[in-house]
Amino acid sequence: MTSIQRSHNFFGACLAVAGMLLLVSAALSGQAAPSHFSPIMDRAATIPADYVITPFGYFHPSCVQIVQDGYTLLSDGRVQHPDGIIDAAPICFYPHFSSSGLMIPVNAGELRGIHAPTISGWLESVSVTTSSSYEKIYANWKVPPAPTTNDGQLLYFFPGFEDIDNVISIVQPVMQWGVGYAGGGAYWLLSSWNCCISGMTWYSPLLDVNVGDMIRGSIVPTCAPGTINCPTWNIISADVTAGTKTTLAKTSADGQVWNWAFGAVSEDYGVMKCTDFPANYGLTFSVQLYDQTGTLITAPAWQGTQWITNPNPKCSFGTKISGNRETVNY
Repeated sequence: MTSIQRSHNFFGACLAVAGMLLLVSAALSGQAAPSHFSPIMDRAATIPADYVITPFGYFHPSCVQIVQDGYTLLSDGRVQHPDGIIDAAPICFYPHFSSSGLMIPVNAGELRGIHAPTISGWLESVSVTTSSSYEKIYANWKVPPAPTTNDGQLLYFFPGFEDIDNVISIVQPVMQWGVGYAGGGAYWLLSSWNCCISGMTWYSPLLDVNVGDMIRGSIVPTCAPGTINCPTWNIISADVTAGTKTTLAKTSADGQVWNWAFGAVSEDYGVMKCTDFPANYGLTFSVQLYDQTGTLITAPAWQGTQWITNPNPKCSFGTKISGNRETVNY
């Protein structure tokens, strides 16, 4: 889902998620903003009550927008309809907040160096960087058991791409449990996300998935193989078992070079006890990562990181790396 409690020195102003805009126009999405969203109880006091959770932190609800199937998100933030009509680019007028409550002004880089002791934000990840760029990534995983307790928690798991030298965007196929701004409930679902073209967060329609289903998350360029720094990408979240998928198609890299790959990320909000996590030991991603020439990297130098150093509750956290299999434990 991106984001949120990472070291400023390591990230350099990560994810300039400039405050985002949700122009939920009937012409574009055919739906109003979700009314069933309820705020997570453990949010920082500085975060306004009407702000909503995304995989990039807390945003004003007018700053998050769906891109329906068949529509195209252009590089300047405009959305093109299947019939060729192009909506005006939305504008965001609100700052957003990191999970620790740090306010990020519009068009400012996000600092992730303030770590809250509670589990609210990026918890742990496995990632690798390159001096050039990556061409594509495929990640497979099985939908884990549901948590045995429901305290209103919101869980995000995903692979993703960022630019470690100039982090202003992240693209990611995301699996979610719980209620976020885009929707959801006490079940698993998929959606594909891109933050932050023109300060906006964009997501594809939600797709329900079942425990035990095989999931495949893909980030692939729309350009010919071997094209360096392709400007547009397809973010695909697919349920291989059911034969269904939800896609954010031809979405812009917003000028970013994808030289930072995440094979596995656990981002979580409102966790009050260890049983708020899935009822197993952890989630394992089997990842295929390709270099800028389109060649499979057989042994990426994956590194695990726990971003919340003193989490509460204290569960069986940690990362496990075995070749191209990356596990985030809980």
